[in-house]
Amino acid sequence: MITLVIHGGAGNITPAMMNSEQEREYDNGLNAALDKGYEILKQGGSSVDAVVAAITELENNPIFNAGRGSVFTKKGLHEMDAALMNGKTLEAGAVAGVRNIKNPITLAREVMLHSGHVFLSGSGAAEFALSRGIEQAKDDYFFNKQRYEQWAKIRDSDFTQLDHEGDNLKGPAAANPDYKFGTVGAVACDEHGNIAGGTSTGGMTNKRFGRIGDSPVIGAGTYANNNTCAISCTGHGEFFLRAVVAYDVSCLMEYKGLSLKEACDVVIKDKLVRMGGEGGLIAVNAKGEHNFCFNSAGMYRGMRNSEGQQEIAYYK
Repeated sequence: MITLVIHGGAGNITPAMMNSEQEREYDNGLNAALDKGYEILKQGGSSVDAVVAAITELENNPIFNAGRGSVFTKKGLHEMDAALMNGKTLEAGAVAGVRNIKNPITLAREVMLHSGHVFLSGSGAAEFALSRGIEQAKDDYFFNKQRYEQWAKIRDSDFTQLDHEGDNLKGPAAANPDYKFGTVGAVACDEHGNIAGGTSTGGMTNKRFGRIGDSPVIGAGTYANNNTCAISCTGHGEFFLRAVVAYDVSCLMEYKGLSLKEACDVVIKDKLVRMGGEGGLIAVNAKGEHNFCFNSAGMYRGMRNSEGQQEIAYYK
């Protein structure tokens, strides 16, 4: 069974936060990404290519905090992270803190295929991107008025904001009931039973010190192994890093024999909750079975498979 699953972030996503126009925007954005990725699977393409195509579409859409829609750092810049993993070969590629790269997920794929490394960051990743002819974009391509205004409110403080929606701030000990973790991701199973996973993010508004979350870290925010599952996470990255979420799900399947759903539930709804971490993940296995799992109020998500199933949803 061929399957494509995508997400556009998790968090305090409730009907009270969304009007019908916003719901239409997210509907259209998620459907466009499903269309791009699923068409590749339908034509016999690989899960890796489908994941990259779906995430590229999400990166190009400014309503998502990735690629074009990335949030502003403390210095008023856009620093983006992305990762990609091939479940058949366990090859992986990731980039962190990259600027002016139109589609960070395509750079992650180049790292995987052509760098001889797994993880590149900052100026080194930029140098590699130039050597591979990766498409660049000027700062104004990434500029978004709504995100700029959100950043302007907190840029003179030490607060970070977990995403571009909502006016509440997130400090070291401050509660923040109105937020989203605006990462995007995709996982897929192709007609050969090969799976892949990828994740892309603009990170936190007003982030400092070159902060990197879980998204580009293999095993934390992104993982794929044909023997178990492909995972893409979205949430409060510090907790997902500490819990090694994506690999933990795979381990529970490999070493304890848990099903995809059981493993996801243990990590997201038990382990992460006990740590105080919030967010969710999407998952698929080599049979094409999928799972959405989150402990937050909602998660922008969608799926399509060759059995005619299709779903777009936001709320619990």
